[in-house]
Amino acid sequence: MINIDNVSKTFGKVAALNQVSCRFRDGEITGLLGLNGAGKTTLMRCIYGLLPVDDGRITLNDYDISSQPTEARKVTGVLPDDTGLYKRLTARENILYFARLQGLPETECQHQADRLINVLGMQEIAHRRADGFSLGERMKTALARAIVHQPQHILLDEPTNGLDVITTRAVRKLLLDLRDEGRCVVFSSHLMHEVEKLCDNLVVIANGHLVAQGSVQQILENTGFNNLEDAFISLSQREGHAHV
Repeated sequence: MINIDNVSKTFGKVAALNQVSCRFRDGEITGLLGLNGAGKTTLMRCIYGLLPVDDGRITLNDYDISSQPTEARKVTGVLPDDTGLYKRLTARENILYFARLQGLPETECQHQADRLINVLGMQEIAHRRADGFSLGERMKTALARAIVHQPQHILLDEPTNGLDVITTRAVRKLLLDLRDEGRCVVFSSHLMHEVEKLCDNLVVIANGHLVAQGSVQQILENTGFNNLEDAFISLSQREGHAHV
């Protein structure tokens, strides 16, 4: 479980996050929604320790990301907005490198790399260098790398961006399987139909504030709309602490 307690983060005079509190539970997929610049990517970066918070507290299980960053990162897998692959390594070598960084035994490294290459349909690119990969190929490699150590908490920034229909379906199935294994899955997306299909709960941020949280049905009922896109647009224009 990930707990966000009254977290604030500023950049100069800009308040990227303003006293945000929410919870991402195990065994659920939570959609983190917001327009560009709303603060969702900043919140993700704070959760995995790339950015320090100015105020408040973030815990993953019982690990405080500020005081126990190493322990927290060991139970977390991250797909950031920039995949950052090592271009001179093959797809498989990228995955294996991160598995070894996480301390997996060599036999487990090999097993998990093979498993994810199969699940994500990466057989054709497994032994190709990442330099020259398409966006979809980079995303698949980065996703496999993020979850190779089977983390409890999985943070994904637009994981289906650039993927073809077949691979998108494979990624969705993988996320549902991870949820059913009891993992905490958080992902951001601008695709409302994808959010509706996958998410058990939503957290909506606008102008650095938490404006809604709850299931899709709860958010529709509380905003008075019958589709998520209209509800999201309405919420994105708010500024405050509305808890659904």
